[in-house]
Amino acid sequence: MTNFKNLMLGAVATTMLLVSAAKADDDVKLRLNWMYYGSHAGFALGKVKGFYKEAGINLDIRSGNGSGSAHRLVANGDSDFSYGSCGSMVNLASQGAALISVAVIDAMGSDAILVRSDAAITKVSDLKGKKLLTTSNAGVNTFFPIVLSTAGLAPSDITLTNVPDGALVSSYLQGAGDTVGMLGGIDDKPAEIKKNGGAAPVVFPYSSYGVNQIGYCIVARKEMVAKNPDLVKRFVQATIKSYKAAEANPDAAIAAIGDIVGGTMNEDEGKAQARAVLDVTLSLLYSAANKDKTLGLNVPSDWESMVTLMKKYNDLDPKVAATQFYTNDFVK
Repeated sequence: MTNFKNLMLGAVATTMLLVSAAKADDDVKLRLNWMYYGSHAGFALGKVKGFYKEAGINLDIRSGNGSGSAHRLVANGDSDFSYGSCGSMVNLASQGAALISVAVIDAMGSDAILVRSDAAITKVSDLKGKKLLTTSNAGVNTFFPIVLSTAGLAPSDITLTNVPDGALVSSYLQGAGDTVGMLGGIDDKPAEIKKNGGAAPVVFPYSSYGVNQIGYCIVARKEMVAKNPDLVKRFVQATIKSYKAAEANPDAAIAAIGDIVGGTMNEDEGKAQARAVLDVTLSLLYSAANKDKTLGLNVPSDWESMVTLMKKYNDLDPKVAATQFYTNDFVK
């Protein structure tokens, strides 16, 4: 009888352990802003090194089609978290999407107008009457009207032509549709232009035209934040650990993204391009207002500045508070 009881107790204990193990790892889908590029190497490093696994997360990293699209996929429940433009998220949230930034990776924006060197454009005002390329869901579109206003232009002075992200650089190099340049990030597009044989572009950073924006956030549904804060905390902390590791060893991060993506990303040229992009991202991790250099921090003054700008130029409701778009509950 005693042996039977011991067997039963052992069976129960084993079952409980199995159930516990089965519940330990949460399947989490992260939606990126674009196809894989160097800025995403921190996530890849965390996955390859097992940082997410240590946090009880089975991480599925999916490529995206623009920040707006990535955030929408979180809002509709397709994905659990997104990495994309904070300004784009604010636009969606102000329109009713129940989204919130739970951490910031790129604390400063990298948006810019990139013009071909043979286009004879030396200042933004020279773009009057010209055509530029962009992609419909890109976060870079959010603050473009502010750049134009600062340069003394109206949106009607420039024609924007939408193309798929995969065709953006090739269309830029070809001058498709009589375009002279494109909207894009200085974190990834100059390196991609160089890789494809193009000359270094003439760059007009948005930051030089009155745009003090936060770059890219980790975005979640407010419902998840309320109902499963433990998962959000584990994901954010694993992500912070991953990007700290990328800071310490960028080459390991590039190797990790090569392991995941394969193809040209695993070749010397692809690695060099990815490293150039990652270096820009790592230089943007902390804003000047982040005095303690707390990675992932939603800096209140940075958010206040960006939201104030959007109220003035992007028709954001003047009554909304910047604090409704972010939380630091999971960063520290």
